[in-house]
Amino acid sequence: MKEIVKGIRYIGVDHLDLDLFESQYTVPEGMAYNSYLIVDEKVAILDTADARKGEEWLRNLEAALEGRKPDYLVIHHMEPDHSATVAPVLEKYPDVTVVGSAMALKFLGQFMPEKPVKNTLAVKEGDTLTLGSHTLKFIAAPMVHWPEVMVSLDTATGVLFSADAFGKFGALCKTAFWADEDPDWACEGRRYYFNICGKYGSQVQALLKKLGGESISVIAPLHGPIIRKDLNYFLNLYNTWSSYGVETEGVFVAFASIHGGTAKVAEMVAEKLKALGCPKVAVSDLARDDRAEAVEDAFRYGRMVLAACSYDAGLFTPAHDFLHSLQVKGYSKRKVALIENGSWAPSAARVMKEMLGAMKDVEIVGEPVTIRSRYKEADEPALDALCKAILS
Repeated sequence: MKEIVKGIRYIGVDHLDLDLFESQYTVPEGMAYNSYLIVDEKVAILDTADARKGEEWLRNLEAALEGRKPDYLVIHHMEPDHSATVAPVLEKYPDVTVVGSAMALKFLGQFMPEKPVKNTLAVKEGDTLTLGSHTLKFIAAPMVHWPEVMVSLDTATGVLFSADAFGKFGALCKTAFWADEDPDWACEGRRYYFNICGKYGSQVQALLKKLGGESISVIAPLHGPIIRKDLNYFLNLYNTWSSYGVETEGVFVAFASIHGGTAKVAEMVAEKLKALGCPKVAVSDLARDDRAEAVEDAFRYGRMVLAACSYDAGLFTPAHDFLHSLQVKGYSKRKVALIENGSWAPSAARVMKEMLGAMKDVEIVGEPVTIRSRYKEADEPALDALCKAILS
């Protein structure tokens, strides 16, 4: 338990043995389920925790309450990693008033059909909840990244409870409690953003515009470290990410190779790009590396070289799955160059073009290069031309 500012306590829990967040994202440093308690004339719990850490979270709550009873339980986001422990709170404190958007309260009934809620308070954009010296102002944040999401601002202290926005993978005991003490925040924060919220750039932009008129001193997300310093750094990152801007100048080389031939060509291209003065070249093996990190790098850089094998008259599965992930997450405003490999009937470039063509403002530059089984010296001019095209 830590005090964020006077009267606002952190009561969240770390999940260290979690294998996959949302059953799909690797979290080698675990995950934090953040929750807060405002202790004033009235007491408000702000979100709960995943059921798998429910008992630990409830112990934190009891310790922070110091014998008092909560008046309100605020639900900013109904996803079960934040709301699965609502039922035990209602069992112990049946008179507590559950506060959330109208849609959140509807979802609450869907997730807990067997547990009727005695007292509810539906809030909307601009509504306030006064606790004493602390007053929560609610700001709607639909589709960041569920439709029922609200964030709230304590107008007395400037603490923004940002729901899933400004979150990060990793347990706080493994990274840092405060974001300014976490040197790797941007790395995992970026992977988290593009894989959790990446599709909803316009909705994140809308939220950022609303927050632009508010006085914010601390950002308290539902995952990851608490942000208390250099807020403009984090806000600017979110503005770049949500507007699909280029964060880092360079080229991302992604390859999917079956027997090593395509991998060799991709590695050659990476070296050629460096020799041509490319400021940064990142390389990913789509068959072996974490796909969420590949998605992260595809958004981080404005340019990508995608090299893949032909497979079953189509595209090798890891490359196909990667492009599908980019489609789902809203990949846009990028330049891409293509390399295909095929021993008898090359088909990878055709499928890659089709999938990229369904994305917004994605430009395929240069002529796709076709490798027949293995690199040959005769392929050199085409690869050189492709490297110059992606850098132009």
